[in-house]
Amino acid sequence: MKTLPSYPNLPMLHHTDSNNFFLIAGPCVIEDEKSPFQIAERLLEITDKLHIPFAFKASYRKANRSRVDSFTGIGDWEGLDILKHIRERYNIPVVTDIHNETEAATAAEFVDVLQIPAFLCRQTSLLAAAAETGRVVNVKKGQFLSPESMVHAVNKIKYYGGKDIMLTERGTTFGYQDLVVDFRSVPIMKRNEVPVVVDITHSLQKPNQPSGISGGDPEMIETIGRAAVANCCDGIFLETHPDPRNAKSDGANMLPLDLAEDLLGRLVTIGRIAREV
Repeated sequence: MKTLPSYPNLPMLHHTDSNNFFLIAGPCVIEDEKSPFQIAERLLEITDKLHIPFAFKASYRKANRSRVDSFTGIGDWEGLDILKHIRERYNIPVVTDIHNETEAATAAEFVDVLQIPAFLCRQTSLLAAAAETGRVVNVKKGQFLSPESMVHAVNKIKYYGGKDIMLTERGTTFGYQDLVVDFRSVPIMKRNEVPVVVDITHSLQKPNQPSGISGGDPEMIETIGRAAVANCCDGIFLETHPDPRNAKSDGANMLPLDLAEDLLGRLVTIGRIAREV
């Protein structure tokens, strides 16, 4: 039976002897003071039941917005404080996006994993700042890049002292308003000897809509998830919300929270079968 690689410095793997993929999940952005705790608590219940290592993700601020009136957060310090309290209350690692060098040092005081958005994955100064914090750095592969080219992001982080790195596949630009997932990315990016995550919700975005609000294809979430774990990815990333239609960011491609347990249960089964053949 194939086993997933051991990455002892990843905080989401500290509390389990599971051979399941790990999960990075949560809402797109901190929307208020209560719902992040409710989402984190429910996801923790599910992942404890299914023995899935879990890290909670939410952006404390969204910078990559098309429209000037798009929701960007409830305030930087308020959002970071909520992430800190989720980390402490539930004893789980937390993940958040950063967009510039100053944010790296600030967010590192509150979270375990700094996530580099796909659009910014080539920004050397940002990668350097994230590496210098000593936190785990998760780099999302740019929609415009090949999986082979992500070796340069890994090398930059290592050059600036970073040791704990993840790479995330989140689809490749296909025309103006669609993405496709090339699952060759999983084994190709694993050649860098870092964990490889598949983002099964952002891969289904429909970007560049005339409205300035990204569309999505959420009925394909399970399709992408099944293919990801069948390819023995190390982790999966998904955004989830109790009411995606009324979410303040990325609602069009988020998984309804009440569907998470059934989906993850099926993915665990597929992942175990994949490692047996």
